[in-house]
Amino acid sequence: MKLLRPFSLSAAAALSLNMATPALGAECVVLLHGLARSSSSFLVMEWRLRKLGYAVVNVDYPSTDATIEELAQMAIPSAITQCAGASRVHFVTHSMGGILLRHYLAERPTPLEKLGHVIMLGPPNKGSEVVDQLADIPGFGFVNGVAGNQLGTAPDSVPNSLGPVDYSVGIVAGNQSISPYFSFMIDGPDDGKVGVERTKVAGMTDHIILPVTHTFMMNNPAVFDQVVHYLDQGRFDHK
Repeated sequence: MKLLRPFSLSAAAALSLNMATPALGAECVVLLHGLARSSSSFLVMEWRLRKLGYAVVNVDYPSTDATIEELAQMAIPSAITQCAGASRVHFVTHSMGGILLRHYLAERPTPLEKLGHVIMLGPPNKGSEVVDQLADIPGFGFVNGVAGNQLGTAPDSVPNSLGPVDYSVGIVAGNQSISPYFSFMIDGPDDGKVGVERTKVAGMTDHIILPVTHTFMMNNPAVFDQVVHYLDQGRFDHK
């Protein structure tokens, strides 16, 4: 397993520097990237949301260097602080970013004040069979870190240990894959990493399936349109 780098004060400073402070408006959107990705994966969405007048905090966090529980505390509180003064705080997450957010909100002693809508893109809310199959293969831990090993489908995995959501959650699932090897491990339609059924979570507000792949869905125009529709209406456009 990959050795974890201690999260020092210098690492915290680097994390903060990688998060552009927004010019706060009426509503703020926090973007949380997925496993083994960075804030650059959300740059297109960040730019487009800013053009629509949203204040945006595009979080960069070391996704392979700590547990999901530790990463949630590294990334989310400081992002919320940057939204201070906004009338509502929304979240758009990709993949594991959604699990970080679910964990953070479940562990808060009180509900998050001014929480708006949460849109999750390809979240492994019930874990992923890919992790089940590959977690013990040499190199998996080096690439994906300890957090990657926490995303399996076992009842005691982190995603399956979290309870139902009790806030506004819209989920975008993809059913196109560019990873036939991974798709072979997954039951039913999938996006190459997560099965459509495993994106769902009890208590969710809405769910939509689009012809997109896991890795690049956040840059797809159809996904962006659905994100904006949900931010505005609290539901997806199923027309």
